Amino acid sequence: MADTPKRRRTKPASTRAPRPEGVRLTGRRKAEQALRESEERFRLLVESVQDYAIFMLDPDGRVASWNAGAERIKGYTASEIVGQHFSRFYPADKIAEHFPEYELAEAARHGRFEDEGWRIRKDGSRFWANVVITALRDEDGTLLGFAKVTRDLTARRATQEQALRLATEEAARIEADRRSEELQRLSDELQEQAMTLEEQAMELEAQTEEAQALTEEMQQTNERLEAALAEADAANRAKTDFLKAMSHELRTPLNAIGGYADLLLAGVRGPVTPEQRQDVERIRRNQQHLLGVINDILNYARLEAGHLTYSLGAVPLGEVVASVTPMIEPLTRVRGITMEPRSCEPGAVAHADRAKVAQILLNLLSNAAKFTPMGGRVTIACAAVGRQVTLTVSDTGPGVPVEQRAAIFEPFVQLGRSLTSGHEGSGLGLAISRDLARAMHGDLTVGDAAGGGAVFTLALPAA
Repeated sequence: MADTPKRRRTKPASTRAPRPEGVRLTGRRKAEQALRESEERFRLLVESVQDYAIFMLDPDGRVASWNAGAERIKGYTASEIVGQHFSRFYPADKIAEHFPEYELAEAARHGRFEDEGWRIRKDGSRFWANVVITALRDEDGTLLGFAKVTRDLTARRATQEQALRLATEEAARIEADRRSEELQRLSDELQEQAMTLEEQAMELEAQTEEAQALTEEMQQTNERLEAALAEADAANRAKTDFLKAMSHELRTPLNAIGGYADLLLAGVRGPVTPEQRQDVERIRRNQQHLLGVINDILNYARLEAGHLTYSLGAVPLGEVVASVTPMIEPLTRVRGITMEPRSCEPGAVAHADRAKVAQILLNLLSNAAKFTPMGGRVTIACAAVGRQVTLTVSDTGPGVPVEQRAAIFEPFVQLGRSLTSGHEGSGLGLAISRDLARAMHGDLTVGDAAGGGAVFTLALPAA
């Protein structure tokens, strides 16, 4: 269609001649008439629709209009339903949940609401419906009511349910066939397993007989072990009784011998000649030696039986060295041995039992003095090394061969020599010292000293 040419303005708008009033009224009446005719045609169209229930609701949810489709689907005539609340189309449970009011509120809020669910006809029967509710507003946005379109989907739902049921039945049949095949396979496997189990049962029966024989043998072994334990307990009791007797029967006379020797040396029985003094001093030395041997044996027995107790605390190693070295000076002075206690580091503080540490150090110094030649040297040092502290005793003696270093910590062994080697002692000092060290979570080891000789290292936890 050709464009309509624009009219060119030749005069101001105020100079145009006004349209006659009659002409304006005639045009408006024609427009209103055309609108009424259009609305009438739309109304007739809506009322004639049979497949959809199309009706109007006022803002409160009461039915305002009713078409033929609504009458066919729901069963009410227009005279029966207009003015009634639309909630009567819903099941009782939905009414109790206030679902009709919820639908109108959602439509008013969003402009439209759609739902599918069960609805009720006039005769009480149910049908599955698709519902669309649209809010109607004027130019100012004021809510005028709602347009509601309902479609009966009962037949379609029944068809879908039938299809679903058939599909479910077919799936069940396929699953049943699969399970039947699986059961057959399992049955075959079970038969094979039954045969295997029968063979295993025969093997188990043979193993059971063997186990019974082993059980009887173990019972006999346990009986022998119990008898051996009883004998060991009896032996331990006998050893304890012996040690108690030795403590009393041997130490008491030896102490008396030492006491009488001291009295003789003091001149209680009269003047002592040089020859007599030499003999009495020899008696005194042997008495002290025997008493030391007995004390070592008793200490080792208590240690082995676990009867020793430990009082652990902070022990400055320098204080222990200062208290023990004077006790060994008479022996080193007689042999011309130089004692060199070096200054201990301030941090050399052990977590240990002070008396047990002093006993270990005394054993190590006595051992070093015995095996260091005349004019030799014994060195004492202590240090802090990480989470440990160490106390070392070095000598200038013959040292300890590598192959003998493990054996010297065994009971009744003297640096790899026998008790008849010419050195006095029980051979228990190092064994007792190492066991005491380990009982305090430390250790005692031996190595080569710089320049020759042996070095014994006592390692203990730092305080």
